[in-house]
Amino acid sequence: MQHEEFRQAGHYLVDYIADYLNNVSGKALFPDVEPSFLYELFDEAIPQKPKPLAQLQKELEEKLMPYLTHVNHPGYMGLITPSPNPAGILADLLASAINQNVGAYTIGPSAVAMERRVIRWLNDLIGYDENAGGNLTSGGMMANFIGIKLGRDWTTGDTAQHEGLHGEWAVYVSEERHVSIDKSVDAAGIGRNYLRALPTDESYRVRIDALEEAIANDKAKGIKPICIVGLAGTTNLGAVDDLEALSKIAKRENCWFHVDAAYGGGMLLSQKYPTALKGLSLADSVTIDPHKWFYAPLDAGAVLVKDHQRLTKSFGIQHAYLTDRTNQKSERYQFYVHGFEQSKRFRSLKVWASFQHYGKEQIGEWIDQNIAQAKHLHRLAIKDGLFESAIEPPMSAICLHYKGNDLTKEQSKALHYEVAARMERGGKFWFASTEMKGKTWFRINPVNIHTTLETMDALYALLKQTCKEVEAEMIGQREIV
Repeated sequence: MQHEEFRQAGHYLVDYIADYLNNVSGKALFPDVEPSFLYELFDEAIPQKPKPLAQLQKELEEKLMPYLTHVNHPGYMGLITPSPNPAGILADLLASAINQNVGAYTIGPSAVAMERRVIRWLNDLIGYDENAGGNLTSGGMMANFIGIKLGRDWTTGDTAQHEGLHGEWAVYVSEERHVSIDKSVDAAGIGRNYLRALPTDESYRVRIDALEEAIANDKAKGIKPICIVGLAGTTNLGAVDDLEALSKIAKRENCWFHVDAAYGGGMLLSQKYPTALKGLSLADSVTIDPHKWFYAPLDAGAVLVKDHQRLTKSFGIQHAYLTDRTNQKSERYQFYVHGFEQSKRFRSLKVWASFQHYGKEQIGEWIDQNIAQAKHLHRLAIKDGLFESAIEPPMSAICLHYKGNDLTKEQSKALHYEVAARMERGGKFWFASTEMKGKTWFRINPVNIHTTLETMDALYALLKQTCKEVEAEMIGQREIV
């Protein structure tokens, strides 16, 4: 390795990234490119000979950078992948350089200590006491999987991890769940047919009466509750279930209570809405993604557990070749004993650096700004009367439905998809569409430190214009027919 070449390339790369972040708002947010072109662009055999880092940088600038989705762009309001904060970006660079494996203490003593401290910070935000623990994960998918597995093991008296499941068990969750819950129920061996997706009320919170009815029906058939999953910030709308009511039912049924706050966990930092996640501390386990609304770079999810011993009982396997034989074993925390991963990326560094550089208050201000932006868009839509807003946004996610003039359900769906596609091709904004309660919606979600109220004004003006254009074309085509 030529260290001087590394130094020069590194300085150039940091300058390049700084310029990129400074100028990203002037770029087309989403690339106008066909997948087949990109496939051909990267269709090459594995390189046989070395290339200078400067040449590699040039190739990245030509082949990678022009075809990105620019999540740092102020108009990016799609899937919950926020703009990463600069402190976290630099921390991730350092994490790659030192390459600490926090799965085992001996491959990163200080990194393990930092990881445990960041987990403690997250537990403090929830309101868990000193008995709590957790793991940083690749994201909400793995965190929810761990939460469901913990529930499976605890509810079955710690037999399932050794003997498998005996009998039939069910998991209960809102119809507004993230798909990671379905995958988790599958992977934990409970079975997707035993996931009860329950209807929601007018505020898109799970209906408690529907939960009670589902549990009663299952128990009458000999199917036992194994876990209740509460949602603290649904992906579509940021809706928060009645966590206190769900906790009482879980206690009564002697089953695990897991809460998915992968997106909504950011509300724990909000200064304007400090009680938004009331009852969260009642959960047995909680999913939070710092790489979502804490603005840390990917990947950094987290599962937090009220009783740390549950991690050990659920995952504790220690083969001879992994055993630490030193006299200080009791002082050396081994993440591999208390979770899935043996090879474990040093994810906490970027979260630690983000909190250290910006502080809880600054990150909370960004979150409150995103909420204000969503509420501003809601007010614009309601005032205009052209759109239906599902609910006033409790967080930063908002769903708008264009009412249209006598459009059928299928025409309305087609309009929403076409409008979203045209907005994407325009390169100024990117958002998703979704289905809720039989309607198609634009799902707009600012989780971006660069977005402003002026951004939302421009978005609304273009959205309204595009909807009218597509509607006029549809009406014209209908008249011709």
